[in-house]
This record gives sequence, structure tokens and C-alpha cells, in this order.
Amino acid sequence: MSASPSVSVPGSAPRVGVWLIGARGSVATTVVAGCAALTADLHTPTGLVTETPLFAGSGLPPLASLVFGGHDTTDCPLPKRAEALAAGGVLPHGLPAAVTAELAAADREIRPGGPLPGDTRTPDELISAFTADLQDFVRRRGLTRAVVVNVASTEPAPTGSTAPPPSSLYAAAALRAGCPYVNFTPSTGLDHPTLASLAESAGVPWAGRDGKTGQTLLRSVLGPMFAQRALTVRAWSGTNLLGGGDGAALVDPAAAAAKNAGKERVVTDTLGTAPEGETHIDDVPALGDWKTAWDHIAFDGFLGTRMVLQTTWQGCDSALAAPLVLDLARLLARAHETGLTGPLPELAFYFKDPTGEAPAALGEQYAALAGFAERLRGGARETTTTTAPGAAHGTPGGRP
Repeated sequence: MSASPSVSVPGSAPRVGVWLIGARGSVATTVVAGCAALTADLHTPTGLVTETPLFAGSGLPPLASLVFGGHDTTDCPLPKRAEALAAGGVLPHGLPAAVTAELAAADREIRPGGPLPGDTRTPDELISAFTADLQDFVRRRGLTRAVVVNVASTEPAPTGSTAPPPSSLYAAAALRAGCPYVNFTPSTGLDHPTLASLAESAGVPWAGRDGKTGQTLLRSVLGPMFAQRALTVRAWSGTNLLGGGDGAALVDPAAAAAKNAGKERVVTDTLGTAPEGETHIDDVPALGDWKTAWDHIAFDGFLGTRMVLQTTWQGCDSALAAPLVLDLARLLARAHETGLTGPLPELAFYFKDPTGEAPAALGEQYAALAGFAERLRGGARETTTTTAPGAAHGTPGGRP
């Protein structure tokens, strides 16, 4: 299925915010630069499922209507970050200069995150500060709504402490501001027990967890193949080599364990059993934003014949993730507009560890996504006949 070549937008389209947690990181920078490149017709929307015929007529916000901002604990400006990514081959040569105005505009909307070392604010004070930043962004920029997407580095899983980790503070702020929420990382985010009642009463849709960009994407295709062909998988082992901020963060064994849990769960869920073998992650700083994932699958064929399948996936993490982030921001914004609330398991196609009851096989997930597209098309017809754009969302963040 080919992507549509046009990403033009009518001048009167309502504007939608995309608030990125980790807004000065590689993924976020690629998202902002990539969206600007597409709206200027500098590149075609390769990798954006929402730009394929599957979502024609679904009422998604046009790419040119998206306004970017976010939180981060670093101060490297987006234009400079984009130049570094271009030097590393992540962004096309010359693109940072072509979209420097859009990068600078997004950078002006980035607010300090936290908690930083020495920060004495309580969790509730931090949540209140983050919420105020979101509400101010929506109000100042005249947005109909804003979607919060966590693309920050992986944090260790909580161990014993009941205090919410930083990812959960940002998730709570999204709910308080009435904003749809996406956790594109394996961090805790919305899945902290202290947020259960807030999530239930917030009246917004959410999706996650941990974007499926490479090795796990391939596993979600291969696992069903073995199961459907009645081939017995005896062992499935994997190794990941990666650099950049994610590689550095995953040196922490607790953070790596959170990441690997989703990778291994896909194998177990698609096979219906847990084979021998583990997944390992190694930080190789020299690789920068590039990663290599190797899988070794030992399986039995007819009459117990021993066989092996080996795969190697080499890709650019930010270039794999960025179109998915744009897809999810548009899908959550549209879901919010149509009045959907709570977890969206139909978006399992995008995640290693999706929220709600969802299949693990990519084919089944794609079928669920197609059904979701049709659901949004029905909402588009209803919106066209009953509601002017944005009229039902007068509170900050567009909360129904």
C-alpha cells in the first residue's frame, strides 16, 4: 500500500498541539523536522500509516495543523540538535537549514522538565507546574486540543517505592490538563497505581506502551508464522546493539529489563509458549542513533528436523520512530474529537506492550487498526453534521 503524495492543508484547519516529553531528544527533533519537511513538500510521507488510503476520510488533523512544544531537562536548541542529527546521517543533508524556522518555533515552546537534581518540589507541585505549562500552550496558541507523547529516554522500573517516577508525573499532568496521552516508551507513565482513579475520571483517550519500531516489529510477524505453520520454536534469543541517549539509558539493568520485557512478551504471546533464550541490549556509543538487532531462532520441523532462522535488523531509531509518533498524535487527537475515552487497544499495531486487551500478531493488529479507521470515519460524518470543529472542546486541552 503506497502512501499518498499530498500533505496539504486548508488554511482554516483547526490547530492541534503535540506536546513531546523529551522534546529536545533525537526522536522529538526528527518528528518536528520531519513534519515540517512533509508540509513543505520536501519529502514524501514514507512510514506514515495515517497518510495511506486506510485513513482516507477519517477526519485526522492535517500534518500542517500540528503545533509542537514540550518538556525537557536539557537546553540544546532544536536547530542545533537537528544539525547534529544531519551530520550523523539521521536527517537528510540540508534539511535542518530548510526547516530552521519551524525548529526554532517549536524550541520556543519547550519548557523545563524535572525533577532535576536538587529540585525540592513535591510530586504534586511538579504535576501542577507541568499541567500549567500544557494549559498555557493550548491557550496561547489557540489550539483545539493537545496530545501529550512521551518520547523521553527509558527510566528504570519502580522498585518498591510508591512515589511516581518522572514519566508518571508527566502522564498525570496530561490527564489534569484534559489531554490525550501516548506513552511511546517502556517507562511507567500512566501505568502507576496512584494514577488509576485519575485515568478513569479524566475523560480522555490514551495509548501505549513502548513503540514497536524494529526487532519487536519483526518478531510480531515471525512469531505467528511459526505458530500457523505448526513449527515448534525451541529457543529464541536476541541481541541489540545501539548508541545515542537510549543506549546510554539502557546501560542501567533496571531500564534494560523494562525494555526487554516487551520484546520477550511478543514472542510468548504469538507462540503461545515461552521458548528458551533471552534478549540482551548493549550500549555501543559509536553507533549513535543507529541500531543493530540480531535474532537467533532454533525450531523443529517435520520429524523433529533441527533448523535455525537468523535475522539482522539494522535501522535508524529516530527515523523509525518519528512517523509512528506523528501517526499516534493524529489518531489520539481525532479520537478525542470524536469523544472516545480510556485505553485504545485498537492501536496495539504501534506498541510492544499495548494497553487493554489486544492481539500480539501484527496482522491481527493491523486488522484492528483498519476497524479503528472506519470507526473514525463514522465519527467524521457525525462531526460534519452535528458539530463545528472544536466547538465541543472549550476547556484547556480540549477536554470533553
